[in-house]
Amino acid sequence: MADGTDSLKSVEDLIEERKEEYLETLYSFLRIESVSAENRGIDEACSMLKELMESIGIETEILPSAGNPFVYGEIIRDPSAFTLLIYGHYDVQPADPVEEWLSPPFEPTVRDGKIYCRGVGDNKGQLMAQLLAIKSYQDAIGELPINIKFLFEGEEEVSSPNLSAFVAENKELLTADLVYTSDGPKHDSGAPLVLLGVRGITYIEMTAKGADWDNHSGNKGNIVPNPAWNIIDLLNTMRDSEGRILIDGFYDGIRPITEKEEALIRSLPFDRENIGEQVGYADFNMEKEEYYRKLTLEPTFNIAGFTSGYGGEGSKTIIPSTAVLKMDIRLVVDQDPDDIFRKIEAHVKKHAPDIELKNLGGMKPSRTSADLEIVDVVKTAVRAAFRQEPVMQPSMGGSLPDYVWTDVLKTPSVIVPYANFDEANHSPNEKMGIADFTDGIKCTCHVIDAIGKMPF
Repeated sequence: MADGTDSLKSVEDLIEERKEEYLETLYSFLRIESVSAENRGIDEACSMLKELMESIGIETEILPSAGNPFVYGEIIRDPSAFTLLIYGHYDVQPADPVEEWLSPPFEPTVRDGKIYCRGVGDNKGQLMAQLLAIKSYQDAIGELPINIKFLFEGEEEVSSPNLSAFVAENKELLTADLVYTSDGPKHDSGAPLVLLGVRGITYIEMTAKGADWDNHSGNKGNIVPNPAWNIIDLLNTMRDSEGRILIDGFYDGIRPITEKEEALIRSLPFDRENIGEQVGYADFNMEKEEYYRKLTLEPTFNIAGFTSGYGGEGSKTIIPSTAVLKMDIRLVVDQDPDDIFRKIEAHVKKHAPDIELKNLGGMKPSRTSADLEIVDVVKTAVRAAFRQEPVMQPSMGGSLPDYVWTDVLKTPSVIVPYANFDEANHSPNEKMGIADFTDGIKCTCHVIDAIGKMPF
């Protein structure tokens, strides 16, 4: 057999030869409208995954849960060998607002080297890159050097309500030495990214009610209360002008930043102007360390939506009867979403007891130590695959159910996104570069090969 470098070159050559074939496989998967929020396309997506995985030689089964099913597969070379668990999700966000798409949201369309389709970046393109890597490695080199397990879920886009229980009930089945996830975008510089954790989330809804129906704002002005002001007044008790959260105990228990994490932040690339352009905010004016601290290591308190009264064209003079606020609150280790909700609940009862509060779901934060040997192995493999030094962050800004691996399965977890930074996941015109897709296939092959060379 050729040495490692030649073997991986043969894998990369095969991936390039099969690029059109692999793209057609991805396109077929993308056309399945597996929208978990609308409970459609789920069975079809599971069936396609099972058929594809079995054709690759992965022993596969569809496992039921209290919600959408899980697709589990494995290739066990040697029970004593290193085991890598690859996680992803086959569900996607709704396409709304459909009118803002430049091409049909569930018909993959290529423009300027990028595939436009709902779910292409989040997460079907990245999931498919993992599976096609297994096929490519086996066809080009032969037997895998490690054991591989796969777990694909269908509820990530609705906060993975059944993943934790499933993992807790199937610890033996899912036992692994490392969990590897490809989700989210690369670094804004375009560099590959290695992430050692995620922020958690608590999602809440507040409803304030006034009169039984909307009233004329002149004839009933100063007489009928406006529920929108009730919510605004409450918000002013929850956050100060500097952005600090005023809820009692909100910051309790947050894990201190380590010296290694501080060093990681100092080493990260930073281009203020480019970031401003990428997010569409020309007034962006943060320094590097502030930016990365706020993005990865500090909680947020975000208003995701505020609905009350009339929002159409022109004017309508009313006092609305109802106001509804939705908030997503990103959490960092070791904050707990249930604990944070209870603290918010206590604050609302104290300051605005008439406002109804609902918990719409949550997810714990997670972090893996940067000091582990396997982290360096993955980083080295990513560097070799992309021919570029990867950026390594202690956490990503967004939320994934990474805690089920580090807290429930008690296994280290690394996230290596394959999608382009401007993937626009969750937005109209979601996209993934064709080169990003094929590079993702190559990267998975490099990671498998590098882990296989570790002394066990």
